[in-house]
Amino acid sequence: MELIVISGKGGTGKTTVVGSFAYLSEESLKVDCDVDASNLHILLGVNDIEKEAFIGAKVAHIDREKCVKCGKCENTCRFNAISNFAIDPLKCEGCGVCNIVCKYEAIKLEDEVTGETFITDTDKGILSRAEMIAGAEGSGKLVTTVRKNISKYKKDENLIILDGSPGVGCAVMASVTGCDAALIVVEPTQSGLEDFLRVLSVTILFGLTSFVCINKYDINEDMSNEIEKVCEKENVEVIGKIPFDEMVKKSINELRPIVTYENSNSGKEIRNIWKTLNEKLKEVN
Repeated sequence: MELIVISGKGGTGKTTVVGSFAYLSEESLKVDCDVDASNLHILLGVNDIEKEAFIGAKVAHIDREKCVKCGKCENTCRFNAISNFAIDPLKCEGCGVCNIVCKYEAIKLEDEVTGETFITDTDKGILSRAEMIAGAEGSGKLVTTVRKNISKYKKDENLIILDGSPGVGCAVMASVTGCDAALIVVEPTQSGLEDFLRVLSVTILFGLTSFVCINKYDINEDMSNEIEKVCEKENVEVIGKIPFDEMVKKSINELRPIVTYENSNSGKEIRNIWKTLNEKLKEVN
């Protein structure tokens, strides 16, 4: 069973929720699919036991000894990455057209490291994660690799909890593919509603059973009610409404999941959501 926690954009409280889920389920495996801003390991404790460079792209290089300066590669490149018989690596897309048109075998495509993958032994179980180099491409490929890396630790009975990438881009597609269920974290704003509808369309497309929780529902109860009406119309169950809680800021500053604070109202609600979700997942499975 693979459960992914996602949101229509960053900053909705997704990692606060999934970090609490990860803390409450020591027997589960964890995957941080937010490779552009991986932070789940910060909440769970860090002890990296595996580390590997990730080859996510190709970059063309010109061998000046073989180059006859015919200019065919420069004229063919659609990304304007070749000038004065030299390749700008920041513009090169690694498409390989220059390699194909060069009759003198002066251009080769070489692997480019775009990030690193990690297997982390946290205080609450094994976590697969990655760190992508700023500005690098191929986040979807890296997410797929991060998910594959957890498979060697998987047993049939294991629940895998995935902290998904925010939004609806390539990394999100790679995050939700093959999952069984999704919990969508929504914030009670007009833009939050629109973001929710976009990400819901993705989970529907991929055939996931979807649930919703509304974070900080009480800062705008009218909008929270509107979101519940939309969910009813879309036949998506709202399984929790998390109240605004000043202690969340404290938990972030202290690098602890919010459910570890006994007096936290949001922590209590997340525990209830986790309990409800476990019952719902039995029906999905």
